[in-house]
Amino acid sequence: MAAPENPKMQRPTKASSRGTSPLPYLGDASSHLSATLTPQQYLQRMTDLQQMDLQSAVDQMRTLLSFYPQRVYKMAYYRKQTKNHWARDDPGFCFLQVVMILASSIAYGFAFRIASFSAIIGFVTKSILIHWLGFGVVMASVGRLIANQHLMTTATSSSHVKQNVEWLYAFDVHCNAFVPLFVLLYGVQFFLLPIVLGTSLLSLGVSNTLFAVAFGWYFYITHLGYRALPFLSNTEVFLFPIAAVLVLYVFNFVGYPFGLGFNASRIIAYVYFED
Repeated sequence: MAAPENPKMQRPTKASSRGTSPLPYLGDASSHLSATLTPQQYLQRMTDLQQMDLQSAVDQMRTLLSFYPQRVYKMAYYRKQTKNHWARDDPGFCFLQVVMILASSIAYGFAFRIASFSAIIGFVTKSILIHWLGFGVVMASVGRLIANQHLMTTATSSSHVKQNVEWLYAFDVHCNAFVPLFVLLYGVQFFLLPIVLGTSLLSLGVSNTLFAVAFGWYFYITHLGYRALPFLSNTEVFLFPIAAVLVLYVFNFVGYPFGLGFNASRIIAYVYFED
């Protein structure tokens, strides 16, 4: 079960002490105990619906699509204080994402008239294992590496020990950031297929705007996830990829009259659905 959100909760500071903290203090635990939930245990819980709080997962997804997505990360601090780990121990959030990708992939398969059932299964498998899981493993591993090696705060105090970014938390950050990307590129784009698959400037503009907003939103929520950790600094580096997204976006419009622009939706359709 996910812990209830506490809107008054603030990030810890060096001046905090055990006597004044409203939550049990767990900072004295060794750093290797911070990730008490292993990926294997997480996957085992994913097979038992009774251990998932799906309503809480839906509420978190709604928050991530709101103007205040950072509120989702307040619960991570609560988990750290009560359970001594930052990552979710409820796999319901990931379970819902897998189900949504499964449903949307089947819908795309029918929309593009994939002939055989095995081909649809292959596309569903690619969507889950490559687009969501594979991309997530890479982003979580790279983000964790950057954070642990380059963004750790050097200041320490007698009451707090040095902490590390948990891999499962880094994967949580990816899952959070994937929500708006899914809504735009799996949901909204599906209903705009007759437009985005065209060859006009309008088609290119709508398609590339969807992709630019989706990935820009992805990296913004990724930044919020690492910024929520009190032992990291200079987390603005996770916003840098947004600059690359903007450069590509502008390049496509400027290069279109010269035949240099490309339509992201048409490229994806060609890669996955052309025989």
